[in-house]
Amino acid sequence: MVSKGTFVRIEKTILEPQERTSKIPDDTKKVPFKMWTKGVLQHDCELNAEATIVTVANRRDTGKLVEVNPFYELNYGEFLPEITEIDRVIKNERK
Repeated sequence: MVSKGTFVRIEKTILEPQERTSKIPDDTKKVPFKMWTKGVLQHDCELNAEATIVTVANRRDTGKLVEVNPFYELNYGEFLPEITEIDRVIKNERK
């Protein structure tokens, strides 16, 4: 059970695959168009159940509760040694 007042993320389906435009790639047409919104939970709720939140912009929204205390997970991929060489070359050209 997730308690009222907890910072959470909800998921909401905006368009089902059959509702999407035909002007997008075939692999994209096959999946629903979804959005994820973060905010403060307005009532006690189970994970994966319908939840109502209030966002930092004071907007109310409902959707499926998918994450508790969400955070940014940025990943720029694995280290590439070539990048170090490029950096060295650029810095030497500036001199």
